Amino acid sequence: MGSNHLHKSRQRAKAGHAKIASMVPLASLLKLEKENDKLETPAIQYGQAFQAKKGEDFILVKLDCQRIPGDGSSTFAAFGVLDGHNGASAAIYAKENLLQDVLSAISPTLCRDEWLAALPRALVAGFVKTDKDFQQKGQTSGTTATFVVIDRWTVTVASVGDSRCILDPQGCDISTLTVDHRFDDNEEERDRVTRSGGEVGRLSIAGGAEIGPLRCWPGGLCLSRSIGDVDVGEYIVPIPHVKQIKLSKAGGRLIMASDGVWDALSCEKAASCCRGLSAEVAARQVVKESLRVRGLRDDTTCLVVDLLPPDNYFPLSLPPPKKQGKVKSWLFGWRSKESTAIVANKLGDMGIVEELFEEGSAMLADRLGSDATTSLFNCAICQIHITLSEGISVHAGSFFSMTNRTLEGPFLCTSCKAKKDAMEGKQPLRGY
Repeated sequence: MGSNHLHKSRQRAKAGHAKIASMVPLASLLKLEKENDKLETPAIQYGQAFQAKKGEDFILVKLDCQRIPGDGSSTFAAFGVLDGHNGASAAIYAKENLLQDVLSAISPTLCRDEWLAALPRALVAGFVKTDKDFQQKGQTSGTTATFVVIDRWTVTVASVGDSRCILDPQGCDISTLTVDHRFDDNEEERDRVTRSGGEVGRLSIAGGAEIGPLRCWPGGLCLSRSIGDVDVGEYIVPIPHVKQIKLSKAGGRLIMASDGVWDALSCEKAASCCRGLSAEVAARQVVKESLRVRGLRDDTTCLVVDLLPPDNYFPLSLPPPKKQGKVKSWLFGWRSKESTAIVANKLGDMGIVEELFEEGSAMLADRLGSDATTSLFNCAICQIHITLSEGISVHAGSFFSMTNRTLEGPFLCTSCKAKKDAMEGKQPLRGY
């Protein structure tokens, strides 16, 4: 009996010593957690450069945004290039208000994965709200917008107009993350505008000759999507093309620029002319090369953002990037149809870039999706408080067509529903 008790005591003591040996000091755990956080968060460096001709280009840089106010672990970065036309007021207004309008359309209580999944929809709502609020000022200025949100290794890009954002990743082809909304380049947009009641054609001069790019009339704008432009039909919409990707920890470079750069340089040329340079020097080099090729015909602005890998990350050996053919470039640049979301890993044969989402529809019902909200809520666009009896489903018909009004959310206030109908050519919002 005594020897058996002694044996059990020795076993318990042995197990206790093993448990103590397997325990990790708190300082070591905190150090390990900090190292893991570093792996999950890239170092972000940026550089900007511009050469002004009309003074209508603006850049947005915010490195310390927070999903949850006061929570440093929820930090993300936002960047933007805004190319104004017919004055600078629309670009200035978008620079000052677009980010907040996007954030107001998304709940800060969501976890990170939920927040990123909801971000494309919030970007659509934010762009439309910024446009709607600016148009109410009655100023005729307009602006393109390329807006980028970086949360760890996930990059979300929203754009209207012909500013552009390209990605130069490590060991993979250069890819375009935006779509040019120029009538000359986009047949789908030409068809959409003409179906909504606009006219698309070139400027006619004496004798009936047509010159210049394709434009929308009234207004004469050569872009099919923009923010502002109160003097142009509502079928020139602020609904952005949105693309979301996730980079590997090898990192990559984003080059955002106004059309003053892209009218002079191809995507491949812009990327290749600044490789091996820091972000700050790279931005200056892109602008310098643009001016060398084409001269200063327009405001020329470039923003370079580098997502750098952690110090202790060692990538696998990768082949050099292949030259992207014209057909492949075209396919990659405009794959999204009127109601298509892409959730795939088409770029990541070697795990370099994972494509999470892409959508380019100009129909608000497609972009805001479905939501079975049945209680008190906010307008999906302007976020004013409305009740179920006051809200109008985004999936309902025109403003005066109450027969197909549904109870399926999200819901819009009367003002935002009128704007939606006007953008789709169902009802004029203003007299022309």
